[in-house]
Amino acid sequence: MSSGTTAPGPAAGSAYPLRRRAGGKRRDEVLDHVIAVIADRGYDRTRFTDVAKVSKVAVSTLQFHFGSHEDMLIEALHRSTEREVSAMEAVVGPDDPPWRTLTALVDRALDPEARVTGRMLLEFWHACARDPELRDVGAVLCDRYRQPFVAAIRAGIDRGDFTTDSDPVDLVTVLNGILEGLIIPRVLDHDYYDPPKVRAIVLRALAALLGVPPTT
Repeated sequence: MSSGTTAPGPAAGSAYPLRRRAGGKRRDEVLDHVIAVIADRGYDRTRFTDVAKVSKVAVSTLQFHFGSHEDMLIEALHRSTEREVSAMEAVVGPDDPPWRTLTALVDRALDPEARVTGRMLLEFWHACARDPELRDVGAVLCDRYRQPFVAAIRAGIDRGDFTTDSDPVDLVTVLNGILEGLIIPRVLDHDYYDPPKVRAIVLRALAALLGVPPTT
């Protein structure tokens, strides 16, 4: 993957690039533009010049903020993922029972309005499949995304709400596989995709895996 200027590589033992501190709030606003450009043009086709045109920020300023073209893209992916995780956490009440928490997380993951997030994920997976270093970053982001689901299932097991012989991590792997696969018909507007019916099936399947009555 090509880069603009040379920048420090990831810190030892971390898949995250070293974050430059220059730019402050304006820098974060630029990252939002990067996210929009990636969702529109694709990961591989997003360049400094594309972001400069949309954000009205000079290429030299983008290089000062982010160092390399690759680090700019990866930081945008981090920001998009962190924003999505924060949105997931925001729909969960602190005193909600685990099943209600899981339902809220599933609803957020199936949100038909979250198209930019869906496109970002598709672009990122496509890029990761061909870039070993980026794949390591993807593993970190994926783990961050999975944590709220794992925590809710473990809480339900501890409370006695859920009955399962499966490891919560494995259950979340299956659940996320379903939810992530559904991004494709949602983003591509496939006619056969029926959100209410799909939601009901996902929750019934999850309830069966956790030993929860489907009507709970």
